[in-house]
Amino acid sequence: MSALQPFLSVIVPAHQAAGILPMSLQALRASHLPGEGWELIVVDDASTDRTALVAAQFADTVVRLAGNPHGPAYARNRGVEASRGDVIVFVDADVCVHPDTLSRFTALFAARPEISAAFGSYDSRPPGPGFVSQYRNLLHHYVHLRGAGEAETFWAGCGAIRRAVFVAVGGFDEWHYVRPQIEDIELGRRLRLAGHRIVLDPEIQGAHLKRWTLRDVLTTDLAGRGVPWMWLMLQEGRSAAYTLNVRSPERWTTALVWASVLAALGALFWPNPVLLAGAATAAALVLLLNQGFYRFLRRERGLGEPQLPASAAALAAMGVKTWPPAHARPSVGVWNRPLERGAREAGSP
Repeated sequence: MSALQPFLSVIVPAHQAAGILPMSLQALRASHLPGEGWELIVVDDASTDRTALVAAQFADTVVRLAGNPHGPAYARNRGVEASRGDVIVFVDADVCVHPDTLSRFTALFAARPEISAAFGSYDSRPPGPGFVSQYRNLLHHYVHLRGAGEAETFWAGCGAIRRAVFVAVGGFDEWHYVRPQIEDIELGRRLRLAGHRIVLDPEIQGAHLKRWTLRDVLTTDLAGRGVPWMWLMLQEGRSAAYTLNVRSPERWTTALVWASVLAALGALFWPNPVLLAGAATAAALVLLLNQGFYRFLRRERGLGEPQLPASAAALAAMGVKTWPPAHARPSVGVWNRPLERGAREAGSP
């Protein structure tokens, strides 16, 4: 491609994703961007289902990782190694991009050479039914809508970065983040510390296919992202709270949710009206601080009275996480245009 029209490499990490890949990969293939302007690479992270065979029906390249799954950070890095694009676009396996998503990335990087990375948002019409799914996906959309413009972090659900920059900063930290966590946020932190500019464009969108449950919110937002995010802020110092897209309401919400939970737990073991009153007061203040989001919910969905926010910022301080490194690297096999080989192996799991 010309200097004004960068060639895109779209990388989709996938693990046990045979059920959702047809939707997400069909959405990519329906892109308005002509096929000569991009390539599609799916990285099968040691799946035991038909992920690789499904991917072979759509992808230009399928990278198969053997052994145990090592997480999306490792998978994305291997995808970049197999790519040839000037700009690397990361899309999660459970995200259906809009038809103009890739075109918007191309136009943005062509028009603004000073930009090193960019990312978009989930759209405001998540397909997952139920209050929790609607609430969680719309919360993400709302936060990204408010944060439009220059950003201090990165999001790999639907994000892009110039290849040279990605290589220069060392890619995703695959040693510390061996499962889905904050590997994209940490990458964004390194980008900003190196002086690179990141843009959040909420018009670049995709539908999130995930159906959230309360358990998912706790395991993903709290253990998977919230706690590591808090540890990153503590390790980086006071400035990180301002440079990791954590606004004042989110900082207050974090403290208040922590206070409410601790007070409620304390009341279970030491029944005390003061503790109960403290928990109730903290919860009420959380609701007050998030009125903007609740108004957005009512406008978008007409949802009723809100529950406590499940955002990573609100729940970050409620636990501890350690990160064991991945000592063994699995072998990697790359298929180029793998349709015929996939057909021959159709009988495999």
